[in-house]
Amino acid sequence: MKKSAGILLYKKMNDKIEFLLVHPGGPYFAKKDEGVWSIPKGEYEVTESPLEAAIREFKEETGYDVNGAFTELNPVKLKSGKEVHAWAAKGDLDCEGIVSNSFKMEWPPKSGKIKEFPEIDRAGWFSPEESRRKINLSQFSFIEQVLVIEKILG
Repeated sequence: MKKSAGILLYKKMNDKIEFLLVHPGGPYFAKKDEGVWSIPKGEYEVTESPLEAAIREFKEETGYDVNGAFTELNPVKLKSGKEVHAWAAKGDLDCEGIVSNSFKMEWPPKSGKIKEFPEIDRAGWFSPEESRRKINLSQFSFIEQVLVIEKILG
């Protein structure tokens, strides 16, 4: 089973909470919005700790370092069968300044042409309500978990 790890960055201002989500790059997602956003995440090998992978993937997908206190969240299983591990962290970043790594693929299909695309083409801060519409629904559990933690910790 493939495993991914990521960071759910969030900020709290005036008792309102917002979550950082990223939109996948490439031609398959160019015209899609609701239900395709994600936390910055990626696959990792058994030789790498999931938290180290999550921190690395955050940097690769946003161009920003993330540090501080990390709260481990309960993992989720995607429809594909992949298991996603995540950590919540408080922080802030300028979404206009994200710089993502890239990937190459044949595009258009069967054209023989290889094109390069950013892994993440944009990022945004979203309220819990907006996050529910934007995020891949199988990952919404991460947001719910943070909401419970913040309510408890206040």
